Amino acid sequence: RFGRDNHNGTMGMRDTLFTKWNSPMLDLNDLRVFEKVATVRSFSAAARSLGLPKSNVSRSVARLEEALGTRLFQRTTREVVLTATGAALKDRSAEIMERIKEAVDYVGSLTDAPRGHLRIATGIGFGINVLAEQLPEFLRRYPDVEITLELAGHPADLVAKSIDVAVRLGPLSDSSMVAVRLGAMDRYLCAAPVYLKRRGEPRSPDDISGHDTIEMPAGDGRPRQWRFTRQDETVVVDLHPRICVNEALTIYRLVSNGAGLGMISDYLCASAIKAGRLIRLFPEWTAPPVEVSIVFPSKREIAPTVRAFVDFMTEIGLRDMLWNKHVL
Repeated sequence: RFGRDNHNGTMGMRDTLFTKWNSPMLDLNDLRVFEKVATVRSFSAAARSLGLPKSNVSRSVARLEEALGTRLFQRTTREVVLTATGAALKDRSAEIMERIKEAVDYVGSLTDAPRGHLRIATGIGFGINVLAEQLPEFLRRYPDVEITLELAGHPADLVAKSIDVAVRLGPLSDSSMVAVRLGAMDRYLCAAPVYLKRRGEPRSPDDISGHDTIEMPAGDGRPRQWRFTRQDETVVVDLHPRICVNEALTIYRLVSNGAGLGMISDYLCASAIKAGRLIRLFPEWTAPPVEVSIVFPSKREIAPTVRAFVDFMTEIGLRDMLWNKHVL
């Protein structure tokens, strides 16, 4: 109910409404900075992700705290912890920022061509050997798109790092992402001639246990396995790698330099096998291929730049991307 005006007895609608809507005016950029700090729990990491000086990030959070009249973070020398108020704001601000981005993306989709910034993440080897060859054509088609390409030895957190789209190799574990399958890549067990000269050449999967192996660490803590198939016969080899490394391109380099046996995707090793710098071991046995997928966060509206990138990659197809890299 509205109260009566003390002077003339009329309904004090104006005063009541102004009191109801007398909320602080917030800067959306400050809210965006807060949301990033709250997600990564670090002022420094948020500054790097946003491409801002750390001092700007601190000032944005301070302005927001002043506007709201409350502390949003408890700061210590080691970590940044959300207050109860900060946690409540984070839950709501993430949705707010997502709705704003969707609105901007939708308006952008009404233009004739995609435009704006596209953040892409993938593995180091795939980025260097595949995407670096395809992106120039993508940029030629879409001259108003700018790209940030993030390469890492482990899958990036798309939401925390504000990644628009990623190319993932291997099984997908995050069901909250939308996935578009590009295809599958063959893998070959390889060794360098210098290693085989020193240790001898294994003739079948049963001989692997007597050799140094190089593999990625298993995420679930269980021993790594290599599976080989020949017609209707399957052999599973339990590994005790001499070297564990979390990045495929480094495995390729270690194998090439004679450190041991390694399972390498064909886009990395094909030219070395053709040139004799690597030897493909027992080619009559095949290993399971690696699935390649494009993933992006689930949204009601897909950003035009993301849609253009997905369409571009699926149009080319994985096999055409790798045609000159396959072992013949």
